Amino acid sequence: MRLIFLGTPAFAVPTLHAIVKAGHEVVAVLTQPDRPRGRGQNAAASPVKQAALALGLKVYQPERVRRPEAVEYLRGMASDAMVVVGYGQIIPQVVIDLVPLGIINVHASLLPKYRGAGPVQWAIVRGETRTGVTTMRINAGLDTGDMLLKAETEIGPEENAVELGARLAAMGADLLVETLEGLLDGRIVPQKQDDSQATLAPLLKKEDGAIDWTATAQAVHNRVRGLQPWPGAQTSFRGAPLHLWKSRVGSLGGADALVRALRVPGQFVSLKPLVVACGDGSLELLEVQLEGRKRISAADFANGQRLKDNDVLGEPRT
Repeated sequence: MRLIFLGTPAFAVPTLHAIVKAGHEVVAVLTQPDRPRGRGQNAAASPVKQAALALGLKVYQPERVRRPEAVEYLRGMASDAMVVVGYGQIIPQVVIDLVPLGIINVHASLLPKYRGAGPVQWAIVRGETRTGVTTMRINAGLDTGDMLLKAETEIGPEENAVELGARLAAMGADLLVETLEGLLDGRIVPQKQDDSQATLAPLLKKEDGAIDWTATAQAVHNRVRGLQPWPGAQTSFRGAPLHLWKSRVGSLGGADALVRALRVPGQFVSLKPLVVACGDGSLELLEVQLEGRKRISAADFANGQRLKDNDVLGEPRT
């Protein structure tokens, strides 16, 4: 099949590799323009651009895919279909209408759940135990197109968004190849989404990482797992920002009674291991990072900061 591929993040790279390996002709790869990154703010190529160049594919980076010159470029490619994985721009109807088999998208959720930009992260934050990937035909809405195929998987109780995203990227690549084969031989019957069952996974904001210690220990743990690598779970310690990298729901035996008695969310109830009281239950911290410092184990943090039992996370320094 003659294809145009549109994608930008690392999540999209396995799908690009898979369709090339499957023997499809990728006539062009569209990705976002190079953006400033890192401390030096030097222009850097997207993961998809790097992968495409390594594969010897033609790369096109329009500022806006809806502009007339971009539309004409795509029209000139005369492709059978387009594949979109995390491109980062809304695809207008004029582009959707260019290809006879439509634009096929790989979305990292079991649609119609978690429509939007952050399906992997929000599924973990909201305590889901299962998720998956869906291939669909793009329409003018936000992840509202007809579904083609799905693949489902469990979310591990300690799995974070980076780990889950890598697994879903591989699953999505395989599912996309299967979808293209099914479309070619007519085996796939598109299925409408039930909008009444839809949930949203909005674009992440920095403030989404703020920890509310009055929440349950499981809810805080899910936020720590779910918001990696960005914006990350954040609290404060003695007035300074503290990033929580790794945690687990606490189990202190007899000390759980102390947690219930104290009822001061954010207060340390154990220093070895480092355990914090939550609104319900307790959270053991495993890896943390003070702003401007290195990521370290919670044990090293406790030793270096000379913690006291009455220290409370999330409270400003007085």
